[in-house]
Amino acid sequence: MHKVKRGDLFVALNHNDIETAVLNGAYGILFDKPTQISDQEIAWIKVDCIDKALLRLLRFRIMEKSPQVYSCDSISIKLAPQIITSNNLIVLNKNLREHIQDLYNLEKESIILFNDEQIDPSLFIDVKALSKITKSSITIVEQTLFETSFIYDDTYYERQLLSPFFMPYLESVLQFFKQVDVKYQMRDFKPIKHFQPVFTNVHFQVKEFGQSDKVLIFESDFKLIKKQIEFLDAKANWAKIIYLIPSSRIEELDIIENIFAYDSAWDIMQTLKNEKFHFALIAEQDAEILNADVFSPKIEQPSLF
Repeated sequence: MHKVKRGDLFVALNHNDIETAVLNGAYGILFDKPTQISDQEIAWIKVDCIDKALLRLLRFRIMEKSPQVYSCDSISIKLAPQIITSNNLIVLNKNLREHIQDLYNLEKESIILFNDEQIDPSLFIDVKALSKITKSSITIVEQTLFETSFIYDDTYYERQLLSPFFMPYLESVLQFFKQVDVKYQMRDFKPIKHFQPVFTNVHFQVKEFGQSDKVLIFESDFKLIKKQIEFLDAKANWAKIIYLIPSSRIEELDIIENIFAYDSAWDIMQTLKNEKFHFALIAEQDAEILNADVFSPKIEQPSLF
């Protein structure tokens, strides 16, 4: 709201902000809910759906700027912003409402990278997909399931907190950056909430990275589960691995061994408690589930005897 200034058109994503926008000098209010007209000298524009109207407005604005637009997968869209140093690439890794300012203030002939699960592709006139990798340019020197040391462009990156599972996605992003001349710098990678390892003890208390022989691996995107099962089978065939899958998704997988269906956090907790394992891949969940009450250790009353 503090960015609304005199002469702006205010898009009322939150109906309660309209009064403040008027006080800040907005000359137009775009809204889709019943509201009281508080100032007859500004434009009040009623639409059926604020999100559809926003899409049309931004599409016209983007068309004026003639950007290069590329779509990518749900992992690449999270890796890209961690390493870019150029201002000519806009990564749309949130929903449309959170990128209104980015798109409205778009510079001429900018480059846009987006994921169509977060942003409607119809926002853009022409969309290209990231090119497929034809030749590997990353040399992996050392790896564990969740860390990778590698060489890229004659530079050695030691013990990056990035699973080898992500390396093809990183390679695709780096190839794209070279293609469109985007500057980058690879530093310490942050978790991206895919194939997310959490080291824990038998009481589900979280431990430091590498400080436990039990690892819960969370994946919220079910489309990645098959690839991750194949990865674990190939890279950790020495380990006992169990797979926790929503009951409604079981039939989508071919595997039978070590697969457990769940319908609730309680089911997940019971399976993890009763089964022996080194790694547990938990589909359609993230680590926040460990904050659920069922995972809280019960405090026992001391006995008098």
